[in-house]
Amino acid sequence: MENREKLLRTLDALFGRGTSRNVPGGLEFVLSRKNGRIRTVNHGGRLLCTLRTDGGLAITPHFAQMLLKGKNFKESCVEIDAASRPFVEEGRSVFCAHVVWCGKNVRIASDAPVLFDGRVVAVGKAVLPAGMITSMERGVAVKVRDSLKGQQAGDEMP
Repeated sequence: MENREKLLRTLDALFGRGTSRNVPGGLEFVLSRKNGRIRTVNHGGRLLCTLRTDGGLAITPHFAQMLLKGKNFKESCVEIDAASRPFVEEGRSVFCAHVVWCGKNVRIASDAPVLFDGRVVAVGKAVLPAGMITSMERGVAVKVRDSLKGQQAGDEMP
């Protein structure tokens, strides 16, 4: 299977059918020298995602913003309130009490982009499923892995 096709199918499987339509052309794939598998995917010199050994993807906030143009992708996201935005942008975890909206595709240990005002501010791993995140008032909802703090100075989100 071609590298681009593998990435597109993985995106559709993880985030919903049709998500891969928003992937730009001209991707650069960095392959492992030992086994030839895809390690990272770049576009225009910026990292978009890293493929995990378990078949998952570790996406960056930049890539999540690109994918957010599709309606299915938003169902894998969590939206936060204004009070927690500065903390999440610094890389802190998202707590259930600060979640305003949660997509139905958010599952335990799945990648969950964190949104504020329709923009991606961080990407992390969901600790709880969607139903529990919206019903609980205490506890961590998403452990942030990459945030706007991790972006290079001067980089703008698309």
